[in-house]
Amino acid sequence: MTGSRIVAVGHYQPAKVLTNEDLAAMVDTSDEWIRTRVGIRTRHIAGADEPVDELAAHAAAKALASAGLAPRDIDLVVVATSTAVDRSPNTAARVAARLGIPSPAAMDVNVVCAGFTHALATTDHAVRAGAATRALVIGADKMSEVADWSDRTTCVLVGDGAGAAVVEADPSAQAPGIGRVEADPSAQAPGIGPVLWGSVPEMGHAVRIEGTPPRFAQEGQSVYRWATTQLPPIARRVCERAGTAPEDLAAVVLHQANLRIIEPLAQKLGAVNAVVARDVSESGNTSAASIPLAFSKLVERGEISTGDEVLLFGFGGNLSYAGQVVRCP
Repeated sequence: MTGSRIVAVGHYQPAKVLTNEDLAAMVDTSDEWIRTRVGIRTRHIAGADEPVDELAAHAAAKALASAGLAPRDIDLVVVATSTAVDRSPNTAARVAARLGIPSPAAMDVNVVCAGFTHALATTDHAVRAGAATRALVIGADKMSEVADWSDRTTCVLVGDGAGAAVVEADPSAQAPGIGRVEADPSAQAPGIGPVLWGSVPEMGHAVRIEGTPPRFAQEGQSVYRWATTQLPPIARRVCERAGTAPEDLAAVVLHQANLRIIEPLAQKLGAVNAVVARDVSESGNTSAASIPLAFSKLVERGEISTGDEVLLFGFGGNLSYAGQVVRCP
């Protein structure tokens, strides 16, 4: 079994920006109320003519270009989303068609806010088993389409966007951990560490996208308590599986749910030297897109460097979670 690594990332957000002041003209809220409770200032909103697969394709094209690859080089496309309108063709197939990828395996993964880290783990497993050699892993959601714009407790949270990673086989990454070769402990290949994933099915009702038409709703206090009390030890176990101490992490990219969840979770993890992604402030909660979107921005801005160890940790809908330590491309 070979290893796998992320070789490039990319992201995309729609041009329209919705500010807190804009929302205050729509529902009973204010910039101060929103900032105090969730730490969000702005979010990007897709138009009616911008479906989820278009957002995903833009991010994927950027990642491909960054990797110096052509569509024909990809043999697997995995898209994490919970807001695709149609059941078939799935979003992955539509992304492949938009990009001109000739004959990939194409699948969607719906684990809501933990979707990208589930999709990344699934892809890592496929590459390690030899079922794929080079893949596009994408998180894309159009949360504005499932938002209840009359509910001030949820509509202030959501945004639209996509993030993508190119993952390929890495024959040098066969040792445990995230890419070091046993014979050469100094090797710094940008590997993907072992996943730790799970869920709390009996509490799945705490985050919902259901009904006709489907609408996003959540039990905010239950989610907050779960995230800030139950998830820190799980995040530490993710680091243990990768053989990485939290203080050695260069960055922590959590699901961008709410700044009031991100900050205490990161603090309890003990990643004292890490850059903590806070993209939620400018992008809102973009569900499955949030982790690759925030990760790609850190890379683009040069806040992390090639070979740096980064914790990716998704959580949310179904009260699911999944995380892994990766090396920055």
